[in-house]
Amino acid sequence: MTFKQNIDLLRIIAWAEGISYLLFGISMPLKYGFDIPEPNYVIGMAHGILFILYNLLVLGYASKKKWNIKRVIFLCFLSLVPFGTFYGDYKYLKINSLPSP
Repeated sequence: MTFKQNIDLLRIIAWAEGISYLLFGISMPLKYGFDIPEPNYVIGMAHGILFILYNLLVLGYASKKKWNIKRVIFLCFLSLVPFGTFYGDYKYLKINSLPSP
């Protein structure tokens, strides 16, 4: 994969992870307010897989591009915060904000 393809994959996974996190705002009220737990199982599994994949991609990409440890820790931390991966994409993952390959 080329540099552009790698960063594009990381950005897509970051957005998917962020969206799956926000979908808990729909599935949690369904589970606890209306006793409909099924959507929470699906969203939870998808979010778990995307969370792990995002963090592995950040670590892999960081080692390949020699990112400093502060950037890596911050990008991994953002996966724990609602809207965090959207901010990480905007601030750190856009192709214009990265150092040239």
